[in-house]
Amino acid sequence: MKVDFAKGLSRAFKAQKRLAKLVEKVIKPKARGRRRSKTGQVSRRPLLVEVSAFGSNPGRLVMKTFVPSRRLPKNPALVVVLHGCRQTPESLDSASSFSKLAGDRGFVLLYPEQRIANNSQRCFSWFRPSAVARDRGEVLSIRQMIDEACRQHQIDRSRIFIAGLSAGGAMTAALVANYPTLFAGAAMIAGMPFGSSRDAMSALRAMESGAREPAGGWRRPVAEVSGDATSWPAITIWHGGKDRTVNPLNAQACVDQWLGVLRIARDAGKEERRAWGELQTWKAPEGKTVSLYSVQDLGHGLPVGTRPLAATGDPFVIPSAISLPLELMRLWRLRKAA
Repeated sequence: MKVDFAKGLSRAFKAQKRLAKLVEKVIKPKARGRRRSKTGQVSRRPLLVEVSAFGSNPGRLVMKTFVPSRRLPKNPALVVVLHGCRQTPESLDSASSFSKLAGDRGFVLLYPEQRIANNSQRCFSWFRPSAVARDRGEVLSIRQMIDEACRQHQIDRSRIFIAGLSAGGAMTAALVANYPTLFAGAAMIAGMPFGSSRDAMSALRAMESGAREPAGGWRRPVAEVSGDATSWPAITIWHGGKDRTVNPLNAQACVDQWLGVLRIARDAGKEERRAWGELQTWKAPEGKTVSLYSVQDLGHGLPVGTRPLAATGDPFVIPSAISLPLELMRLWRLRKAA
């Protein structure tokens, strides 16, 4: 019996070895194929390219750009996009497809990036006075990036646009307040009014409960840094009705701020119901506008439409009944290249 068991065990081992060899033959070519594929992915040129030298960079930020592979038109437009906390330029661009729009419409794309060394959550320091003071900190770093992009690509300086999400939206407000003549259009998405906080703790309180109006009104913080500026970009403010990160009351504070700057009465606006929510628009006598896009079913994020240009892999880029990137292309008259 012991002899029969030993023979059976020997046959089982031999069969196991033959099976192992067969499996090895099947698996090895596939593994080689995967390695080739992986090597091909590594060698692919990155979509966004880092620009290392663009000025003194007091805010210690990173500059990344996308320049369409097809020939740019003479003096193209520049679109600046500021990411939110826990985002990177790559994650935001992949989900929103701003680079695809840049390729189709012939404009240059600039993505300032926050370093983890500055903020562990990658938030721009919109709540820190030293970071948003004119010609200082992160505000100056981004201004220097814009100047460098203009120099490299012969940008039409009358067509520089900026959009920012969350902390990037608050930083957009800071840039417009400091350099109002630099931009033709600005979009502040789930952001905060300029001058609403002076440190991280007050910023969190304002985000959760709504920022308190400062003495002298919301116009005052902007007027203190913009001086006698008379030219302002068209402003669009975007906010989700279901935003649990930044209280929608802050969108109303943002509206009050820019209406005050442009000296437009609150009751002079026009309201329109849309499938995605409500659009309110105010127009100054000289033609500049302030618009509030209240997207009813949107949480904290950037809406990209129910059929986004690219599959979103970013939790802060959200399918919606309206596409912010496409709406900005319409508002900013960035049409498809011929």
